[in-house]
Amino acid sequence: RIATVRDDNELREKTAQKWSIMNNAPEITPATINCMGCRTDGAKFAYCNDYCPIRKCVNEKGYNTCGDCKELDDCQIVGAIFQHAPDAKENLL
Repeated sequence: RIATVRDDNELREKTAQKWSIMNNAPEITPATINCMGCRTDGAKFAYCNDYCPIRKCVNEKGYNTCGDCKELDDCQIVGAIFQHAPDAKENLL
């Protein structure tokens, strides 16, 4: 999101290269990572828009974020994220 908002091509290049290696996905390029974030209108990274289980669940339940869900504390989808990044949960609430 930062590279998109700042229109920072250098950051797009760096991020695309990192994500491409991390995910063994050479199709990730600077042109494909533009994203304004899940909670705003505008460009979405293809994975997030089409395949992200979190986004899919939120959309199916009609929430703005998973922070609106009563099942958040026991959620199997985001539980692993919260274990590794506790601040992520605080950002939702």
